[in-house]
Amino acid sequence: MEPNKTGATAFVRTYFHGTKAGLQLGDLIEAGYNSNYGKQKNAKYIFLTGTLDAAIWGAELATGEGKERIYLVEPTGAIEDDPDLTDKKFPGNPTQSYRSTEPFRVVGEVTMWQGHPVEQVKMMKDHLEKLKAEGIDSLNDA
Repeated sequence: MEPNKTGATAFVRTYFHGTKAGLQLGDLIEAGYNSNYGKQKNAKYIFLTGTLDAAIWGAELATGEGKERIYLVEPTGAIEDDPDLTDKKFPGNPTQSYRSTEPFRVVGEVTMWQGHPVEQVKMMKDHLEKLKAEGIDSLNDA
């Protein structure tokens, strides 16, 4: 996909990024920090999505004690399908989940959104812990 090189405009596709990090307009989200998923080592990739629901999951599953936040972001470089959520698992990328090694620019924040039910979040976290205990790692750890 072609990156936006001119900054935020009404006609540029904007994506979502769910996290617990406190960011400001214009900040860059960059790879190289501890990942919220997989082995939680320094992340080679950063992630964005075209759907609010996937961003909500990102915020709810993020590690840390900060407030769950969803930012509107624009990629500054190329993005590609996230292999953990596409290919054979979800052909056609219905979650519109992507990754990049290039930064994303924060262009806004979604301040009014409805999270998933507490029981559903707990079930997802338990499932991720089970996969981790079984040694099933993220494809993004490679």
